[in-house]
Amino acid sequence: MEKVELKHFSNEYLDVLNSFELPEEQGQFTALPRKILEVTEGQHRIVILSENEPVGFFLLHSTERVKEYSDNPKAMLLTALSVNHAKQGKGYAKQGMLLLSDFVKTEFPNCDEIVLVVNHKNVPAQRLYSRVGFEDTGKRKIGPIGEQFVMNLLLQNT
Repeated sequence: MEKVELKHFSNEYLDVLNSFELPEEQGQFTALPRKILEVTEGQHRIVILSENEPVGFFLLHSTERVKEYSDNPKAMLLTALSVNHAKQGKGYAKQGMLLLSDFVKTEFPNCDEIVLVVNHKNVPAQRLYSRVGFEDTGKRKIGPIGEQFVMNLLLQNT
């Protein structure tokens, strides 16, 4: 199995991230990394690497936006998860999400909950998040393309 790890964004990954492609049916649910190269304070670009090559990407937010989804002041919001189309089907998203808990505990020790929203039509993503420990909070939001489920992952302090 190839070694998968999570790393903070750095410019060395830029060219590969800019080359990410997604089919249209996936693109409606997420944003390609090249669309989110500008970030504000409290937004953290995280790269999923396999053998040091970027295969996936997501954002973690510790901004005001988190409050839309959680009352927990220590929660972070995960958005824009994508895996480059050429690299899909190899389990990178799942492996990256399985590493998420330890990564966040190390890099953001104050955080004890990760929240995300997933579109009701995006069944593959719902399955992925459930498999790696996220739970449906029962909260619903209306997003640009319909109903979204709010899911969360509680981080156990070890």
